[in-house]
Amino acid sequence: MAGPLGKLEKLIMDRLWSRDHPVAVREVLEDLQRERTLAYTTVMTVMDNLHRKGVLTREKDGRAYLYRPAVTREQHTAAFMGDVLAGSDTTVTLLHFLEQMPPAEVARLRDALDEQLKDGRGASQ
Repeated sequence: MAGPLGKLEKLIMDRLWSRDHPVAVREVLEDLQRERTLAYTTVMTVMDNLHRKGVLTREKDGRAYLYRPAVTREQHTAAFMGDVLAGSDTTVTLLHFLEQMPPAEVARLRDALDEQLKDGRGASQ
């Protein structure tokens, strides 16, 4: 399920993650067409591909499908990061990542880790 999203996949997922209800292809298409011209079949195909990848769930609504994210944006990002880290020396990769983070973000990460440890929830849980 994790993995990088293509440009159009990301645009579509951004729309779905920002909604609190299932959406039809037509609704996503109309939203996207404010910024660019796309064919209905293009959006439908990408959403179907996202469904097959497990990123979207869908339910039948008459002749169409209504789609919703299978996971939150944060869950998807965490799974993707896990896949990336699995293919490298985790410690070295994380240290390089931390070097690129602004100090305020590093402080937020440190606070989140401290909170996890304080609550007795280790990183492996």
